[in-house]
Amino acid sequence: MVPTPDGGAVLLIYSTSGKTDNLNNPDSSDPQINDPRNETTRPELTSMVKTFIGKSEDGFGNGDYWIVKLDKNSNIEWQRTYGGSGDDRPKTIANTRNGYIVSGESTSWSSGNKKENIKEGTDLWVINLDKSGNEIWQKSYSFGNRDVAMSLDVIRRTNKDNFSEDRGFLLGGYTQAEEKVKKDDEKFWMLYIDINGREEWRKYVEGKQKKNEERLVSARLQSDGSYLLAGTSAEELGKENWKVVKLGDKDLDDLMENRDIRIYPNPVKDYAYVEIGLDFESADIFVYDMTGKVTQQLQTMNKVTKVDTSKLPQGVYIIKANIPTQKDKKLTTKIVKE
Repeated sequence: MVPTPDGGAVLLIYSTSGKTDNLNNPDSSDPQINDPRNETTRPELTSMVKTFIGKSEDGFGNGDYWIVKLDKNSNIEWQRTYGGSGDDRPKTIANTRNGYIVSGESTSWSSGNKKENIKEGTDLWVINLDKSGNEIWQKSYSFGNRDVAMSLDVIRRTNKDNFSEDRGFLLGGYTQAEEKVKKDDEKFWMLYIDINGREEWRKYVEGKQKKNEERLVSARLQSDGSYLLAGTSAEELGKENWKVVKLGDKDLDDLMENRDIRIYPNPVKDYAYVEIGLDFESADIFVYDMTGKVTQQLQTMNKVTKVDTSKLPQGVYIIKANIPTQKDKKLTTKIVKE
């Protein structure tokens, strides 16, 4: 459950039920609720249970995403059910500028109102909803074997007009081998997608002491541009220790699966050189500060482009190169101004 800007709340529920009716009676087996003396001695108990909420829609499979929106008085505004013929387990929900983002796991093929097939074992299933619970888009992602979603972070930036906007979503979790050979089993992972669900990058994170049981709980982008991951690590279940990993600039560079953009020197003083390792006709290069504000913009047709950084204050900056001729491919890296 997360609070909403209107004073209400939105609930994300794993449901194995079909369509059911509301039940207005509290639990008659609870003597505290039925004791008439509680109306004067403990009045909070008389309103502890108001309504058992029933589902307004039938289910689709073994388990579904059930999303319920409540107003500030706990009255139902709307509810939606999403799922396929298999088992779909919701894990996290967050507010977005235009509605809500939901992530979880799915074993369903394209069926019900699920549009994409699974690729292997259990895949991630992410749904973007508007403020009325209607689908904007849905996407599936696979890391192989059984993918477990644990964390969802909405990345926001303030633009030049001092207006906050969503820039994408950071998902975190881990993957299990599902009785297969335990090669690369139980790694932390991060998945970054843009506001339309398009995958920007994915990273596996082992840390210095990789154990057999590595289970991420949360992944968050920090204000200094680093990533903080927290979870548990153990040789066997029942003997876990907490594990916290902070990834800095060099760590992130080493984890990138594709390094199609390089920048040097880094750290930089007066000038930096942006090298693009792809074939292209033209590219747009943008320099962002950590608030998301564009500090420089230039167009280039060269593999290596010189960027003036002499007037930039000290700090961390994001360099992005957009290549229109390659399906609007976007390359991103970081630079530190001394």
